[in-house]
Amino acid sequence: MVLCEGLDRLARRLSDVSALYDQLAFNGIRLHTVQAGEITQLHIGLLGTMSELYLSDLKAKTKRGQLGRALQGKIPGGKAYGYDMSTDAGERTINPPESDIIRRIFSEYASGISPRSLAKTLNKEEIPGPEGRPWRDTTIRGQVDRGTGLLNNALYVGRLEWNRCSYVKDPVTGKRVARINLKDKWEVVHVPHLQMVDNNLWQSVKARQAANLTLMAHDATGNALNRVHRKKFLFSGLLTCGCCQGAYTIIGKDRYGCANRNRGKATCSNGKTIKRQALEARILKGLKSNLVSRAISVFVEEYAKEINRLTVTSRTELEALEANLAATETKISSIIKAIEDSLYSPAMKTRLQDLEHHQALVAKIEASSQAAPAFTPHPNLHETYLRQVQRL
Repeated sequence: MVLCEGLDRLARRLSDVSALYDQLAFNGIRLHTVQAGEITQLHIGLLGTMSELYLSDLKAKTKRGQLGRALQGKIPGGKAYGYDMSTDAGERTINPPESDIIRRIFSEYASGISPRSLAKTLNKEEIPGPEGRPWRDTTIRGQVDRGTGLLNNALYVGRLEWNRCSYVKDPVTGKRVARINLKDKWEVVHVPHLQMVDNNLWQSVKARQAANLTLMAHDATGNALNRVHRKKFLFSGLLTCGCCQGAYTIIGKDRYGCANRNRGKATCSNGKTIKRQALEARILKGLKSNLVSRAISVFVEEYAKEINRLTVTSRTELEALEANLAATETKISSIIKAIEDSLYSPAMKTRLQDLEHHQALVAKIEASSQAAPAFTPHPNLHETYLRQVQRL
């Protein structure tokens, strides 16, 4: 039995509640709530619908409350880097040390320094990033269309932009997916008291972003590049750096290196790289070596166990045949003794014939069945295993 406070504590969406109820019912598990007792299909339909309607209503009211706060020039979301929380809900105050870092990032990016180089420099200087984490290039550049990243936060130029994105949940994966809203759905409010970057510097950053976007989206002849996901190789996602335990990823053409050193953080001192083909060959060779040197004894042991199991089965079957044959001989002897004692009847003849036929059949099966001998490893067993490893 599953017991919970209410049906809405398990799920809000009707489809999720219904699917969960079907799974529990299939496995013979009853569902009870403190509010309604044992849950039936009727409860699923009524309470599940009410929960989903409540969720939709709550979502609309929350968004309306955020809109009201945004129109008042207050922040409806979390605290951005460079600001501190105020005692008044939704109000922010500029953090002077962090604001200096923001202006430095904008100035150096506008002068031609890449976000990756900026992140490496800040990490080398041990300047903590947002929430005290190390700096990453993505923290700085973000996504222009979604307004993420420090370089795209319009709050730094004294402009509060709300409702740039909508978030919907994928019904299959359950993950939130961001969708860009049309500009006529944005709410833009000027908050000059929160500005820390001047307009000219902001426009310089936007101009460089636009130029980089055009440059990276086309090849040397001006043709649009095919935007595809990064290739996956045999050991993608399985390699870690021995110094920082970070991911070891492709950082160039067919070369693996530490992502924490080469992907914008610069928090690792491991500068070693290795050719992908050489790494794959070494790993496969190591796997083969371990399978041969360490696992072959396991293979022989398991092989012996299986042979011994079959041997025991064969012996058990042979013993059963011998017992059956002995029982049949006893019955035949009993009938013969009864005939000798003048207790003959016509039915005895038929029964005796059946028993003799069964005796001959069992004796024939017993003669053809032999108990398997105790296991002795074949001299070529290791070679068989090596061939299997090679094929694998």
